[in-house]
Amino acid sequence: MTRSTFGQIVLPRRRTAQEEPVKLVIFGANGPTGRLATQQALAEGHSVTAVTRQPDAFPLSGARLRVVEADVLDATAVGRAVAGHDAVISTVGASYTKEPVTVYSQGAANVIAAMEAHGVRRLVCVSSIGANYVDAPGEALVFRKVIVPMLLKMGRTLYEDAGRMEDLVRACDLDWTIVRPSGLFDAEETTDYVVCHARHPGWFTSRRDLADALVREAVDDRSVRASVEVITTEGTPRYIKVFLKEALGVGSGR
Repeated sequence: MTRSTFGQIVLPRRRTAQEEPVKLVIFGANGPTGRLATQQALAEGHSVTAVTRQPDAFPLSGARLRVVEADVLDATAVGRAVAGHDAVISTVGASYTKEPVTVYSQGAANVIAAMEAHGVRRLVCVSSIGANYVDAPGEALVFRKVIVPMLLKMGRTLYEDAGRMEDLVRACDLDWTIVRPSGLFDAEETTDYVVCHARHPGWFTSRRDLADALVREAVDDRSVRASVEVITTEGTPRYIKVFLKEALGVGSGR
């Protein structure tokens, strides 16, 4: 590991050799990040059960891929999906809304119960830096005083439920990792992104980098029983473009 100039532990993005393929189940697999994580895991030779509410719309196929229909809010269906796997990745998320959000916490409760019942230990789940937000060292004044408060207000119900999910995950006895991205955007390639245990300067996370981090955590058993941030530091877009797309609903999803 290396130590950043901000006194935070930064984990280098390194791949490690995996002797045996891993059997992964991915919830939220038909979302933008879920599809990328599924694609990457398959390319690396792992077996994937992709869980989605709309299996007919799932665009990927392959000999090591099984697509199953299930809602993360259906405890029985979640139990069937989890059984027989080595690790669980959850990319379940929600768009900004003023309505109450429960998919993070209720979904996590069902996944945790299913994993405990079937003896599956490794859990990697996506949260957000908006859950229990703290400012990064050296962050720009306009971002801290204007943009962040506006985003936190717009996504209040979402971030509150993500926080409830994090509490449930931290309290369980599984080998968990909570992965927190910043503002999500699309990119063509995986970059040399930053993975860190504390707030790190950076407004963006590409979905490819997030997907890579999720697979690395699940397959290589990194950052067990820890929360980490994933921050993209190269090829990032203008903030206003991401804001319009993600916060205002001009395209959305994990």
